[in-house]
Parts: sequence; C-alpha cells; structure tokens
Amino acid sequence: MQASLRLLNKRRFLPIFITQLLGAFNDNLFKNAMVLFVVYSVYNDERSETWFSAIATGVFILPFFLLSALSGQLADQRDKAKIIRIVKAAEIGIMIVGAIGLSLIWTGFAVHSLAIPLLLAALFAMGIHSTFFGPIKYAILPQHLHDDEVLGGTGLVEAGTYIAILAGTILAGIIPIEAAAIGVIVTACIGYFAGRSVPPAPSLMVPQPIDFHIIRSSITLVRGTMHVRRLFLAIMSISFFWTIGAVLFIQFPPLVKNVLTADKAVASLFLAIFSIGIAIGSIAINRLLGGHVSAKYAPASVIGMAACLIAFHLVCRFWVAAPDGHLLSFHDFLNHPMAIPLSACLLGVATFGGMFVVPLYAFLTTTVEKCEAARTVAANNIVNSGAMVVGSLIAIGLSIAGMSVIDQLLLVAAMCPPCAWLAWRLHCACD
Repeated sequence: MQASLRLLNKRRFLPIFITQLLGAFNDNLFKNAMVLFVVYSVYNDERSETWFSAIATGVFILPFFLLSALSGQLADQRDKAKIIRIVKAAEIGIMIVGAIGLSLIWTGFAVHSLAIPLLLAALFAMGIHSTFFGPIKYAILPQHLHDDEVLGGTGLVEAGTYIAILAGTILAGIIPIEAAAIGVIVTACIGYFAGRSVPPAPSLMVPQPIDFHIIRSSITLVRGTMHVRRLFLAIMSISFFWTIGAVLFIQFPPLVKNVLTADKAVASLFLAIFSIGIAIGSIAINRLLGGHVSAKYAPASVIGMAACLIAFHLVCRFWVAAPDGHLLSFHDFLNHPMAIPLSACLLGVATFGGMFVVPLYAFLTTTVEKCEAARTVAANNIVNSGAMVVGSLIAIGLSIAGMSVIDQLLLVAAMCPPCAWLAWRLHCACD
C-alpha cells in the first residue's frame, strides 16, 4: 500500500490522478444536485421520481455506448495528454450550460420547458466528456507506470474516483443548488489546469485511419475484443456489476424518500456510503492480491455483495417510517434504531463491489499490448454502458409494473450469482 501511495509523488501519476478525481467530483456534484432537487422539489410520486432518476442515468450513459469506439481509436492513435487538454477545456463550456440550468430550476423559471432540458443536455455532454476521458484514464497507466505499479495505480485511481464521487455526492445533498451551479464551473477550470500537467503519452502504434462511423466502428471494436475468451469473461463480469450498480443508483433517491421517509441529505449519505465502500474495497483487494492482477477473490466478493443486498432488503422491509407528511432529517436518521444496520449493509455491498471490479479493470489493461489498452477499455465501456442502459430500462419497467423499490433489491441480488459464475470462469481461464 505504501508503495502505491508513493506514486502520488510522481509527475507521471499525480496530474492524471488529480484530473480524473476532479472530473468524477464534478460529474457527481452536477448530476446529484440536479436529481435530488428534482426528486425532492419538482415531483411528488415514486413512479415519476424513479423515471427521472432512470432517464438521467440513461442520458449520461448513452454516449459511452455510442462513442466509446471513436474515443478508443483516438486514445490509442493520438497523444493521450493532448486529448485530455481538449476534453477538459470542453468541460468548462459544458458546466456553464449546466450552471444555467441549475439556476433556472432554482428560480422556478420554465422548469419543465427549459431548465430540465438544459440540465439533461449538459448531463449528456458530460457523458461525452467522460466517454473520451475514460479510456485514457486507464490506458495511460501502463504507459507511465512500471508493470509492478499498474495494479496499485489502478487501485488508487478507483479509490480516488470514488472518494471524489463521495465528496461530490455529499456536497450535492447539503449545499444550496445555486452554490452547486458555481461549484461545477470552478471545478471544471481547476481540472483543466491539472490536465495541462499530464506528461506526454504519444501513440505506441503505427498511425491508422480512424473510422468515424460510430455503429460500424463499435461493432468492429467489440467483435475484435470479445473474441479473446479472457477479455470476454472480464468484460461480461464488469458489465453485470455495473448493471447491478445502475439499478441501485436509480433506486436510491426514491427509496430514501418514500420507504425510509428521509430528506435529500440522507439520500446523499446513501450514495456517499456506497462510494466509501468502493474505495475501501479498491484498497483492500490490492493488499490481498499483493500487486498481482488476478480474479482470485472476484467470485467470493460478488457473493458477499449479494448477501449484503439481501440483508439491506430485510432492514428496509422492517424500517419504521416517519409519520405522514414528515421526512427524517440527517440527525433524525442517524438516531433511528435501524440506521446503523442499514448503513452497514450498504457499506458491505459497496466494499465487496470494489473488491470485485478493481482487479478486472487492471486485468483489461495488462492482458493486452499497451498500444491496444485504450481500445480494450473502450470496448468494455460499450458493453458496460449497454448493460447499464438495460438496467435503467429494467428499473423503469418494474416501476411501471408496480414492483416496489424494496422488492427490486431482491432482483438485484439475484443478478449476483451469474456474475460470480463469470468471474469464476475468468479465474479458471487465467490461472
């Protein structure tokens, strides 16, 4: 662990770490400030709240599905540091549009006709920003780090990402929405200057024509990656995990408001606990594996995740709600007799999730040649985003069918055993 932390003193790692940390922070500050405000201040029924949460998730994920092939080609055939500078400059303009949307919805001006469309447009643009930054975030590590540093660097990136998600999520739930509008612009500006310090990472392959046909290039990329059995198993395992994660993130705000009868600060706390757990799991698995990239603990981790989800469901089932018309404050929630077991179950879900997914991301970038790492991550993003869109549609469909958010937790738990089977197959194929 100390060896991994020493990477934070290296210019070949620190700027990219800070840049991705600020990007993750801004994504979540903006998205959660928007979703929590709409869920708690615009809509007043569980179905509409679930729909909006699912639509927001889908809008953010869609660019990953459409543009990951293009982003992977660019990252492998162009200097990754130059792409980072372009992407981070674009983030400033995107966040200006998002801040206008947040300001409009705060004042109550043209909420449905202008404010919400502006917010969703900015969220879609941030999805594009993350689509082009995502492959670089992982693919640049094998290029700048030594082979025995890649797992530790990946773990730090994951831990940093979820700490940033934690900070952005907490702030989104406690600061006024007008402060969030200012914060997203300031963060984008700082992220741009951090990105300018990333050392050059030129292409390691002979330049080839870039296919700008997004459908054809996506099919070609996925087909060219998924025929490798180990990559297929790793990508499918990660995709199952993020389908589970998508459904959970969609359900958190309406579950907290309508089942636990708590305010938006508690909804923010839920997302924060999830982020803390992922960060803990990211660091813990690095220590267990001792820097060796392996799926050894992945099957057990996802089964542990399922057990915690079932326990979380049971605690929610027996939760004593607040009187009609009242929402528990942050302080009232913490004093609830079932708050600690509920939080512990959620923390367990996320910790096991982090232990499961981090080695698989490291596996993607170390199994292939360094010049192919970005395209491998991009292929993974295409399949992952498709799975997450399916998860969003499942959440919407189950809400339309009348299934409560509590019962949907059991469906999420039922998705864990197939994920464990895939991870076990991957472990057998690699060891």
